[in-house]
Amino acid sequence: MDEYPPVVVVGAAAMDTKGRPDKGLKPGTSCEGDIRISVGGSARNIAENLARLGVPTTLLTAVGKDGSGRRILTQAQESGINVDRVIITDEFHTAAYMTIYDERGEPAYSIHDMDILSLITPQYLYYNRRIIAEAALVAVDANLSPRALRSLFALARKHKIRVCADPTTTGLAPRLKPYLSELYMITPNAAEAEVLTGLPVTNKSKALRAAKALVSMGVRLAIVTLAEKGLCYATSEASGTLPAVPCDIVDLTGAGDALTAAVIFGLLNEMDVDDAVRLGLAAAAATIQCKESVCPDLSVDILYERLVV
Repeated sequence: MDEYPPVVVVGAAAMDTKGRPDKGLKPGTSCEGDIRISVGGSARNIAENLARLGVPTTLLTAVGKDGSGRRILTQAQESGINVDRVIITDEFHTAAYMTIYDERGEPAYSIHDMDILSLITPQYLYYNRRIIAEAALVAVDANLSPRALRSLFALARKHKIRVCADPTTTGLAPRLKPYLSELYMITPNAAEAEVLTGLPVTNKSKALRAAKALVSMGVRLAIVTLAEKGLCYATSEASGTLPAVPCDIVDLTGAGDALTAAVIFGLLNEMDVDDAVRLGLAAAAATIQCKESVCPDLSVDILYERLVV
């Protein structure tokens, strides 16, 4: 693992509960289907993907002194994530995310409970400033409070550390607007890109326009994901669109986090942007075919097997 420079990931670690009906959803009543519980959280997912690709990864987050917190920490350690600096508290319960899919596997309703992330304070980040300063790159999700984001970007600015951000949801994406000019990479989906740019994103051409708009705002690499339609990306020097890797859909949760992690992996290996983004698509495809939020078999070999040339 020493062949790659270290990465610090800051944000949510949660338990995911996912329900999918056998047939259509019926308001006001229960319906037969499948319910699964797995470890998740955007930042934690990114951290696990990076660790499984051999990147030394430290996770800065908070979990409760409960069964969910213990499960998250145990699974993180087993996958190779450094969790020495994770806050463990009895003040809050571990974060949780619940989503209900329709019969096609598309998210219909989602609820998140992330109150525990209020413990990721400027003081906590300052306490971990040396770890952040030694990182080659910091990845962050938008679950952090505005105060915490301000402190994290100040640390990154001081130590000239690249920052990659996941907007997480349309409700949280605006928290990143003040820092677009400082972002090395951002990976919004279509709805999040609309929030960040104010431009409609209804097809690939409009997604590409949104990616270029983010670059004009200062982002070095903007990737707008379009689910089964693939993605669009832009830098100040190049732009393009790529199709999704054909695959059977089992669960869409975590696909964007896998893409973010694999692109970071490619950038750490000094790949061309186009190749790094293709790795991201390969990681997303592997994740979509798993019931877990992170593909437990993810590896560099699997990425290259699925790489679209």
